[in-house]
Amino acid sequence: MTKVPAQRIDNSLIDRNAVKTMLERRIPDHTLEQPFYNSEALFQIDMEEIFHKEWIFAGMSCELPKRGSYITVDIGLSPVVILRDNKDEIRAFHNTCRHRGSKICLADKGKTPKLVCPYHQWAYDLDGSLVYNGQDMDESFDRSTHGLASVHCQVAGGYIFVCLAETAPPIEDFVKDMEYYLEPHDLYNAKVAVQSEIIEKANWKLVVENNRECYHCDNSHPELLNSLLEWDDNNDPRATPEFIALVEKQQTFWTDMDIPYQYQMRYDNRNRIVRTPLKEGTHSMTMDGQAASKKLLGRITSPDLGALRILHLPNSWNHGMGDHHIAFQILPISPQETKVITRWLVHKDAVEGVDYDPENLRHVWDATNAQDRTLSENNQLGVNSMGYQPGPYSKTYEFGVINFVNWYCERMKENLG
Repeated sequence: MTKVPAQRIDNSLIDRNAVKTMLERRIPDHTLEQPFYNSEALFQIDMEEIFHKEWIFAGMSCELPKRGSYITVDIGLSPVVILRDNKDEIRAFHNTCRHRGSKICLADKGKTPKLVCPYHQWAYDLDGSLVYNGQDMDESFDRSTHGLASVHCQVAGGYIFVCLAETAPPIEDFVKDMEYYLEPHDLYNAKVAVQSEIIEKANWKLVVENNRECYHCDNSHPELLNSLLEWDDNNDPRATPEFIALVEKQQTFWTDMDIPYQYQMRYDNRNRIVRTPLKEGTHSMTMDGQAASKKLLGRITSPDLGALRILHLPNSWNHGMGDHHIAFQILPISPQETKVITRWLVHKDAVEGVDYDPENLRHVWDATNAQDRTLSENNQLGVNSMGYQPGPYSKTYEFGVINFVNWYCERMKENLG
């Protein structure tokens, strides 16, 4: 009979020193100790040391088509507004008024010439400077020192990343690679055709872990497996001779079309980019495997581009086909709640009902997201048990999970100091 180990830390005693202790004693290639998945105190440390210090995927630049366009995102308890300013630059600010702290932009998205606080009508220009504060401040008040607090913001291949830290970690190499690999897709001239939001009652790390392996796919994702091949490239130790031959065939085709495909993972497990074939005869992640949009993205002339898989930890994974692009974003809400946002992008000139059917576009990943939600929530229920103890990952099928957990632990150790 296997006994539950006595070496546990009471959730009520979790602090930064306890986290360091658990990180030091963790078993390599195993799941983490229980508090990492359900402790309120550890969740707050996650937010402070990961989501407040790393680059977070926040949205797409095509969601800001005109000057004054804005989107908002809440990173834990920190609301952020991202906008296109009067110089056509994309900028980010803390979405909190410099008067008494009220949240300024209350909608998910919109367009405005000025950011006006709904509380006392203090108004800010699109560069964040305070331009109106009423008539009630004394003569010593200096508007120039009361502009909105800025947030690090970086655009890469049509993606917008923000970082709340005072000093942001390096991202330049990833930006260059995103621009290079996404150039054929030209997501700057795309549009969000469909967007969904679901809440998974599971810790954000369990949500990511579920995404980082396809060990569960055969029994869980029939719609997705109409088109998806599990392997990354022909270096995957599980790859069959048939898959290796397909990779070589498609890479020759992509080379002739000047489409980047090389496997790129030079970012300490934080990011990954690779173009991999879909099942032979399929071109897109749809029920029949055929293109969901007649109008292809960017300069692409053939839908047979496989899937450009992009990983950005801690909160995004993506699939880019020739006809449409799918961007996934996660935002932790509580120790056992995670918001999952899915955006389906098509060419900006694609016409709904003519070039694409939204239901066809979203069907496969709507089904897959619902299935993954069930898997992650069941995982959370089991992890919460007093019988839970860290279990081993499969190095053959769950190496992506191992990479994620290693990255998480390394970042936590470094950020905790």
